[in-house]
Amino acid sequence: MHGSELNDGVHSTPEEDPRPKLWPKVLGSMAIVGMMVGMMIGRLTAPEPLTLQQIEPSATGLVLWFNDEPTVHGEDVSGSLAMLFNAEGTAQQGQFKLNGKDVRWKVQHAKGGLLLNLLAARPLHGDWHGAKVDGRWRLEVSLREE
Repeated sequence: MHGSELNDGVHSTPEEDPRPKLWPKVLGSMAIVGMMVGMMIGRLTAPEPLTLQQIEPSATGLVLWFNDEPTVHGEDVSGSLAMLFNAEGTAQQGQFKLNGKDVRWKVQHAKGGLLLNLLAARPLHGDWHGAKVDGRWRLEVSLREE
């Protein structure tokens, strides 16, 4: 054909298909369903957040209970002991006796998680060690006077 004129009632270019295009809708629906299933699987397999569950005074310091092992960074700051945990929890405070003398403790939210401060009228030094007990993590902070 040398042109686009009618030749026995047909054109050289095909007419536009009047049926709707379903392939983009099918692909879009599959993408949305796949994303939703992936998000549900991710939510089910995500670990629960690390939380500070309980604080108990002991004879030599404090016992902290977590649902799993936390990362702990601690140091002596001007005679007090400060410890940073990569955990969630509520702000708390309290006091206990160490060798008949008061020691105050305070848990507060910090940029990296929870910050535990132990403060007394005399300089304190501390050591800590943890172990898994009954499916929870027990971190024992032992204090000593300088």
